[in-house]
Amino acid sequence: MTFSGRRASDSLLISSLASGQTVAGAAKAANVSERTVTRRLKLASFKTAIATARTAMTERATALLTELSTSAANALGALLKADSEAVRLGAARSILELGARLREAGEIEARIAALESGGGSDYEPTRIPRRAG
Repeated sequence: MTFSGRRASDSLLISSLASGQTVAGAAKAANVSERTVTRRLKLASFKTAIATARTAMTERATALLTELSTSAANALGALLKADSEAVRLGAARSILELGARLREAGEIEARIAALESGGGSDYEPTRIPRRAG
């Protein structure tokens, strides 16, 4: 959708500010004065639009990273069959380290969810038995 006038400059300002531009950078991108940007930033609806745009950008980036994670995991899995022992060892270490981090992140999410739902005492952490020796 193409906007003209104020709507066009506001759209450019919102996307520029949501992506981390400074007031000066956003003003230049939207071809408006810094004072205009400062005035817009005083409007609750404008700040809400920036936050909404930033959330959408973050969600798109997260979805892309999630999609790419599958390819990365497959690449690590393929390296487990490499001819080089050093490459196989590196892949194995990476898989084990990343697996532990993902498991920990999952447990933290579960704990937070339990606390937020008021059922904090119902949470039972996953216990992984250790090998003797």
